[in-house]
Amino acid sequence: MSDLERPLVRDDQGYVLRLSTDERDQLRGLCGELRELLHEADPSADPAMARLFPPAYPNDPLANLDFERDAGSGLVADRLAAVDVVETTVDAEHLSEEEVLAWLGSVNAFRLVLGTRLELTEESTEADYPEGHPDHDAYGVYLYLTWLEAGIVEGLSEG
Repeated sequence: MSDLERPLVRDDQGYVLRLSTDERDQLRGLCGELRELLHEADPSADPAMARLFPPAYPNDPLANLDFERDAGSGLVADRLAAVDVVETTVDAEHLSEEEVLAWLGSVNAFRLVLGTRLELTEESTEADYPEGHPDHDAYGVYLYLTWLEAGIVEGLSEG
């Protein structure tokens, strides 16, 4: 990805966030959707929530239940705090490293939820979501989030 195409670049003040108004509006909407999901969904009944919070002990249901009881609300609170950071900085031109890390976590969460909803696999391609397919636009958002996440990682790696 060339420097001109990157959504995040390092400068003397931290990181410059280079997104269009439309991109920022899209991310603002995704923040609201993720917040709603985190407040209302049941991890045991919603595959997207299960993807966000995979079992800590997949082969030991009792240990996993103990872990969820002890750490579950803290994990949700951490995700919500990251969403708060994205919402409050979505229109910013400069971000601190801490804010960029919150962005990375949230963008990854958006991708995980959307990928689960779309039932994506390693073999999924654009050909599976052609123009006219009911999930064509959602797949386009997924691809955008993939690009954004890669750009954030690349921006962080230069610092």
